[in-house]
Amino acid sequence: MAAGVRKRARAGPASRVAGRCGQWLRRAWQERRLLLLEPRYTLLVAACLCLAEVGITFWVIHRVAYTEIDWKAYMAEVEGVINGTYDYTQLQGDTGPLVYPAGFVYIFMGLYYVTGQGTDIRMAQHIFAVLYLATLLLVFLIYHQTCKVPPFVFFFMCCASYRVHSIFVLRLFNDPVAMALLFLSINLLLAQRWGWGCCCFSLAVSVKMNVLLFAPGLLFLLLTQFGLRGALPKLGICAVLQVVLGLPFLLENPIGYLSRSFDLGRQFLFRWTVNWRFLPETLFLHRAFHLALLATHLTLLLLFVLCRWHRTGESILSLLKDPSKRKVPPQPLTPNQIVSTLFTSNFIGICFSRSLHYQFYVWYFHTLPYLLWATPARWLTHLLRLLVLGLIELSWNTYPSTSCSSAALHICHAVILLQLWLGPQPFPKSIPHSKKAH
Repeated sequence: MAAGVRKRARAGPASRVAGRCGQWLRRAWQERRLLLLEPRYTLLVAACLCLAEVGITFWVIHRVAYTEIDWKAYMAEVEGVINGTYDYTQLQGDTGPLVYPAGFVYIFMGLYYVTGQGTDIRMAQHIFAVLYLATLLLVFLIYHQTCKVPPFVFFFMCCASYRVHSIFVLRLFNDPVAMALLFLSINLLLAQRWGWGCCCFSLAVSVKMNVLLFAPGLLFLLLTQFGLRGALPKLGICAVLQVVLGLPFLLENPIGYLSRSFDLGRQFLFRWTVNWRFLPETLFLHRAFHLALLATHLTLLLLFVLCRWHRTGESILSLLKDPSKRKVPPQPLTPNQIVSTLFTSNFIGICFSRSLHYQFYVWYFHTLPYLLWATPARWLTHLLRLLVLGLIELSWNTYPSTSCSSAALHICHAVILLQLWLGPQPFPKSIPHSKKAH
């Protein structure tokens, strides 16, 4: 009799846990419509999608043929460093000279050794599959903290994008490595770990320079949060890390390293452009066109800073002051303010890029759901937003690109920009408090 009581006592907690799980599952089933629409269920939907992605990514690796584009060139470039060449002007692969910063060299040097001098492609694909799943996890953590995007959208961000799976596990580009570090940086910023966030941001820049498109937004956030004096140490972390990583190459040929790894005037081939196919090649290559794009990019960034982000009623120069000395009392930055500023800064840069190649899709692919759904707009329904998302995906999957696919991409970008400009901003408009007594 006593043994039976003890057995029931031991079974009690387990049965209670099972009962709670059963209640939770029944509630989730009853609220299955909310499960797809309410952002509070982001982590649950994310867990299901990540499990599905394990199978999908494995299937892609083993059923779809690998395509060699840059992997052998990457391996040849880092092999030159392994053999003792630190002059960047002497490092090159099959597709041309080494044009990425030092962080790229160290990371792909590690891959060089792990994959048997770059010969074990299947091993490299599995490493990039893990990187893909880690990137998804980092992105889902960002979306969970912002609570803006309905979970049903994440299906289109994960399982429905052939191009992104291809970039990660069938092409082995360096762009996904840079973006994974960037999303890690954003998670650290959301956790108010600004020093570590800037460190990871600089690491991402050291893999590929495209991450600098986020830099204007990051600078604005640092000045808003800390003022100039408080922001300088964080900016110093970014600068010092670049010097430390590039030191062996800077000591050998500083001009060669800087001109190759941070070449802002690099010319792109018209045959690979995704976004400007409808232009004549002569105009695409013309220097005046490049300068016009740069001027438009900077002008739009300035307009967003002045009219959409900085809404305290004070001069923009007030950002240089210590926050405690400003007329408007400082408030901690919210997750949506951080994410919106960074994603918008990057998106504006992409809209006015001199050229977008197919692997560049990952520069902003995972940010598109936020850009489309975070800003409420009555004229842009769920269906229209999905249509924009689908047209963007179709444009990036059209190979070779056509005038129509490029034009469609620009139209979709324009719709998103218009929504970002017209919609409610994460930075509410504030009225400076008067110091005089009334």
